[in-house]
Amino acid sequence: MAYVIINPNSTAAMTDGMLEVARAAVPGVTIEGWTNAGGPPAIQGHEDGLKAAPSLLELIDKANAQGVDGIIVGCFDDTALAQAQARSGVPVIGIGQAAYHAAALRGWSFSVVTTLAVSVPILEENIIGYGFEHLLGKVRASDVPVLALEEDPETATEAVAAETARAMAGDGVDCVILGCAGMAKLTAHLRDRFDKPVIDGVESAARLISVL
Repeated sequence: MAYVIINPNSTAAMTDGMLEVARAAVPGVTIEGWTNAGGPPAIQGHEDGLKAAPSLLELIDKANAQGVDGIIVGCFDDTALAQAQARSGVPVIGIGQAAYHAAALRGWSFSVVTTLAVSVPILEENIIGYGFEHLLGKVRASDVPVLALEEDPETATEAVAAETARAMAGDGVDCVILGCAGMAKLTAHLRDRFDKPVIDGVESAARLISVL
């Protein structure tokens, strides 16, 4: 095994979706997907992140014990990322972290379209912590619950697309970042729909982890 993407929530379908996107981003690279059975079904806000952290960190330890070359934390909140990095002997990156860096490396300003309003302060805090506040237009909530991306994808896609359109029209940014792991599978559709670039964190993380 070379790399593993760990989904901090317990929804296996989301793990499968991320794994498909990650493998397509880096053909020929071995990537496995692990689901955090001890986490909540979705991570929506600070409390869910705290609940997910203990069993997520156990999976970080397991991955290190199995000799992986790198680990992706598959939640856009970058759940317990600093703790995971501190206890890992191999690179650990978050999909939010990767997406912001992908934009910054291109010199692009960005807005983020996420799920619910409860996630907005977390993402804003992360962006400031990574030093990218100067590139940020706005963190926008699409009012789509995380699990709706799995359970009602058609309605969820239209809501995310509508908020993406508002960001592109009103925020004066170069690109839009999709702010949820469950949005990864919407990326191709949204890229076809809009003229400005759309960045996905899962794709970005797979490309970055494979060269670290």
